[in-house]
Amino acid sequence: MKTKGLLLGLLLSLGVSVGAQEMIPQIGFSEECGAKTNFMKNGARSNWFISVAGGANVLLAEDDYRADFKDRLNFAPQLSFGKWFNPYTGFRAQFTGGSLHGFSGPSDNLRMLHNKYVGVHADLLWNVTNYWGCYNEDRVFDLIPWIGVGYAHRFENQGYKVSNVPTMNAGILTAFRLSNRIDLNLEMQVAMMPEYFDRFEGGAEMEAIATLSAGFSVKLGTTDFAVIEPMDYALVNDMNNQINVLKALSNELSQRPESCPDCPELIEETIIVNNLNSIVYFAINSCDINDDQQINIYNTAEFMKSNKTPITVVGFADKDTGNAAYNLKLSEERAKAVAKELMHKYEIPSDMITVEWKGADVQPYGNNKWNRVVIMQTK
Repeated sequence: MKTKGLLLGLLLSLGVSVGAQEMIPQIGFSEECGAKTNFMKNGARSNWFISVAGGANVLLAEDDYRADFKDRLNFAPQLSFGKWFNPYTGFRAQFTGGSLHGFSGPSDNLRMLHNKYVGVHADLLWNVTNYWGCYNEDRVFDLIPWIGVGYAHRFENQGYKVSNVPTMNAGILTAFRLSNRIDLNLEMQVAMMPEYFDRFEGGAEMEAIATLSAGFSVKLGTTDFAVIEPMDYALVNDMNNQINVLKALSNELSQRPESCPDCPELIEETIIVNNLNSIVYFAINSCDINDDQQINIYNTAEFMKSNKTPITVVGFADKDTGNAAYNLKLSEERAKAVAKELMHKYEIPSDMITVEWKGADVQPYGNNKWNRVVIMQTK
């Protein structure tokens, strides 16, 4: 029993050593190109966006090239919403509509048809900047080509019946970052459709609507992604070697005689680990504890119960978000949220927890986004 107690204490010591060397996740950036990086899956409510834009469109049909270009232009409103599944692939639904000017006939006797239409298309977005380059949520510019399929409805007008046609859509979206949640968008796109859409039938097999627009996107929910860190295999191998040494020691001890009259009585030694440094990460502008951070709080509670060791819970905030007063309050709420979880969920006495908060005046980590944390440590 004494030998088992000693080995258990050594294993516990090694386990705490491993916990102290865990790598800090990369949140909002990657060090390799997105195509070679694995990202954590965000929740269903995260990484959504909604966009409002407007610009000019032009109908490309049989005789439209005969008309003055300015006569072919019309205002084109757009409304979009979508979601990014990772930093380089996403989905979007876009609603369009307005007026279209179609023309038919020779240049000296062109006939104009004032079309009214609405359309909708579903698109697959590909952020090539994050795919070929390193993902960075703070990047100012992103290039996003896309393809999609949709539907267009042309209303009855001037004796021409309604048209309902499928569309093939493609375009290039450029996004300029204005803030953490707002982008300025410039977009070029084209919608291809059957020749009979404008009801002027001629020799062309397809017609198209070309659009150039500008607008704004607002990001909803969590805006960034976290990188799944690779395992530190060198550390794992070192731990396995140490465990093998302990197993060999245990086997050797088990082969010794149970009684050893000539040996002095062994004094049972209990190794108490009283060092702790555990971290809880938070989303930007949030003091809510995510489910994936609960394991750190659980481990801390178990450590406190096993070692009867009081801890200090210290809250921090990143320096690039909010002013000093806001950050100080946010770090206080984060620290108190963790302390409350320890007391209410894991029944840790309040007199074993000291709560402090530093705002953004103290930055424990060099990377700004890593400082949205609460650090739990022994006093």
